[in-house]
Amino acid sequence: MAEALSENSHFDVLEPVSQSVPLVFNSPHSGRRYPQGFLDQSRLDALGIRRSEDHYVDELFSVAPALGAPMLVAHFPRAWLDVNREPYELDPRMFDGVLPSYANISSIRVAGGLGTVPRVVAENMEIYRHRFPVEEALERVETVYKPYHACLRRLVVRTHVMFGFSVLIDCHSMPGNIRVSGSGLRPDFIIGDRYGTSASGELSRTAMRLLEDMGFSVVRNKPYAGGFITEHYGRPAKGLHALQIEVNRGLYVDETTLAKKPDFAVLQTAIAAFLQDFSDHVEDYAADRALAAE
Repeated sequence: MAEALSENSHFDVLEPVSQSVPLVFNSPHSGRRYPQGFLDQSRLDALGIRRSEDHYVDELFSVAPALGAPMLVAHFPRAWLDVNREPYELDPRMFDGVLPSYANISSIRVAGGLGTVPRVVAENMEIYRHRFPVEEALERVETVYKPYHACLRRLVVRTHVMFGFSVLIDCHSMPGNIRVSGSGLRPDFIIGDRYGTSASGELSRTAMRLLEDMGFSVVRNKPYAGGFITEHYGRPAKGLHALQIEVNRGLYVDETTLAKKPDFAVLQTAIAAFLQDFSDHVEDYAADRALAAE
C-alpha cells in the first residue's frame, strides 16, 4: 500500500512500502485545489479556470507505488503556478512592482502567457481581472515551486544512488484535438525525450512499442517533446533519464464538463499494464548497463 508523505500542503509523495525499481513518477499539472484568493482574482468561471489541468493524470498513473516507485503529486493547479517552467519565467505586465533582474521575461513561454505564473489558460483565456503584487508571484516560487523541485530532486537522487540508474516519468495529458503536423494523426500518447537528449532512445522506443502493441497510436516528440522538467532532470550520459508521457484527454474525459468518461477505468488499467511491462524493461536495461560497466 502506498504511503502519502506530505512535506508541504501543496504536494504529496506517494511512497511504496519499499522502492524496488529505478523509476520516479511525477504529476505536476493535475492539481485540483484552487486557492480561494486566486479564484477571487480570476475572471474565469469554475470550469474555465480548469482548462489547463492535466485532468486526473495522477489517478491514471496511480499504480506507481504498487510497482515499487515513488510518485510526486501536485495539489496546486497549473493555472496558479507551473513547475514545468524555469523558476522565474515571469511576465512583468501581470504585476504591480518590479521583477528581479534575474527573471526571464522574454522566453517564448512568457510571450505566450504560459510562464511560471501563467497569464492564460488553454485557448488563450486570460486568467486575471487585474494586475497583482509582484511579491505574491515571487512568494509562490519561494514557498511552493522551490520546495517542489527540491523534493523531486531528492527522489531522483535517491533512486540513482540506490540503483545506479534512474528514469523519471513526467506524467501529462493533452487536448483531444491535438493533431500531428503534416499527417493529421490524433495520437493517443506522445512520448517526449527532448529529441533524444533527456533519455536513451531505447527507452523511448520501448515505451512506444509497448503502447502500440496494446493498440494505441503513439508518436515521439511531436508536438510535445518535454518541458523544463524533462530537460532539467534528464542526463542520460550519467544514467539519469527523463521521459514525458502525454495522454490524450479525449480518451478518458469529457473536455466540456470535465467529467470522467465511462471508459476511464479501462484506460487506467491499460496504463497500469503498460507501466508494469515498461518497469520490467527498465530493470533489465539497468542490469545490462551495470554489467557492461564492470
